[in-house]
Amino acid sequence: MDYVVRNMHSRETDLCDCGDLPVEPKTRIVYEGRYGIDLGVVLGTVQEGTRKKYKDCFKAVRVAQERDLESYREQDLQARDAARTCAERVESHKLDMHVVSAHYTLDKSKLLFFFVSDHRVDFRMLVRDLVGIFQVRVELRQIGVRDETRIIGGMGICGRRLCCNGISDKLPPVSIRMAKDQNYSLNSMKVSGPCGRLLCCLSYEHQFYQEERRKYPREGALVELDEAVLKVQEINILNGQVRLSGTEGQHLTVPVCSLHRQSVPQGKKKDRRRSVEWVLNPEGCPEAAQALSADEMDGQIEIDGV
Repeated sequence: MDYVVRNMHSRETDLCDCGDLPVEPKTRIVYEGRYGIDLGVVLGTVQEGTRKKYKDCFKAVRVAQERDLESYREQDLQARDAARTCAERVESHKLDMHVVSAHYTLDKSKLLFFFVSDHRVDFRMLVRDLVGIFQVRVELRQIGVRDETRIIGGMGICGRRLCCNGISDKLPPVSIRMAKDQNYSLNSMKVSGPCGRLLCCLSYEHQFYQEERRKYPREGALVELDEAVLKVQEINILNGQVRLSGTEGQHLTVPVCSLHRQSVPQGKKKDRRRSVEWVLNPEGCPEAAQALSADEMDGQIEIDGV
């Protein structure tokens, strides 16, 4: 049976044929991965819709034993020393690259170094030095800054483990449009993760905001209330509220359930700049009815907040 397995070091996920091995989620296994014999943790059986995302299917060797886990821990400590040595050699060769981490395959037949750089790097002399030092096959792999954060890990501004490190290695494309749709402050410090790129969670939540926004008027739309015409200043999808304002400084915050789209007669062309597109009707929305009855004087709305 095929399972999705996460590599213990790189945090990348692989498709793995576990055969008849007694595995379940969180089982650690030894498998022939993309880098060689490695240690991984089973996430679960692969779904048909997910299977097509994986180009290769690797083979599980065995369920990890205590000796495998002990070897992994020892090799991890040795790899950290190797990363420091590599960084020193990079500096001596004056190469424009930053060493992120090092990793031994479980059978210790290969030593991998992951690095980031803004340019292509000629590291042939560096590889010769490293082979001479460690007496093992050496590979250098250039990764992006988002991959660097995925390997190192950390805590996000939400106070939880970074999504790329703890949930998924599939780094989705993220655009500034997603931040705008979710009413995020466009301050780069607030919409960026430790990697300096836009937050991955903007992509995860974007579909929800797209679906919810269909229930709301656009900012700047006109809303009719009795004889008054108000303008939409702000929408708050998480609170389910819309903030309106009048020409004479009136302000009103109402739940979205009190707003209804006004139908346009057939044959009449709709002018988005001038026409009243929405009607405020508190019937069927107790919160709005309570707010509107609190203080309403001759059609002049003086309410701020529900």
